[in-house]
Amino acid sequence: MTNARDAVRALLYYIEGTNESDHLREGLEDTPERVVSMFEEIFSGYNEDISNILSSTFNAEGYDGIVLLKDIEFHSTCEHHLQPFSGLGHIAYIPVERIVGISKLARLLDAHSKRLQNQERITKDIAEDLVRHLSPLGAAVILEASHGCMKCRGVMKQNSTMVTSSMKGVFFDNKEARNELMQLIKE
Repeated sequence: MTNARDAVRALLYYIEGTNESDHLREGLEDTPERVVSMFEEIFSGYNEDISNILSSTFNAEGYDGIVLLKDIEFHSTCEHHLQPFSGLGHIAYIPVERIVGISKLARLLDAHSKRLQNQERITKDIAEDLVRHLSPLGAAVILEASHGCMKCRGVMKQNSTMVTSSMKGVFFDNKEARNELMQLIKE
């Protein structure tokens, strides 16, 4: 923990253009502790066990339609520039025998997004988790996000949104299933 605080302190000296013999100004004195505490919160996904999140399932009781949780807010940190990105996720599956509580879908997105990430990996990993743990007829994940690395540096495009999708099973193989899912997301 001390090393993390020291690293943040070194970055503050770098940003401020001072050296370690100078004292940090009053507003920055406790910043290393606050940053380390923030890191523990926003990167808490490393402590999540995906199999625990998806282990509690229920009998689907013959339900064979689309299960969709849409407009799930998420926040993550880009591993390339340590800039935030955030947006909305849509997670769907078609159960065979087992369903999972809807809060588990939101927790699954949180577990993956609260790590150093890229949007493509989050999308793919969630879809693969659903297939691995629920064995559904199909699984689909669509993420729409705005990236800080696009807004405040580089190309500086304020209104751009990146969309990623991963379709498994019938959502990949069957155009009608995919179209039904897209219609449900738009509603």
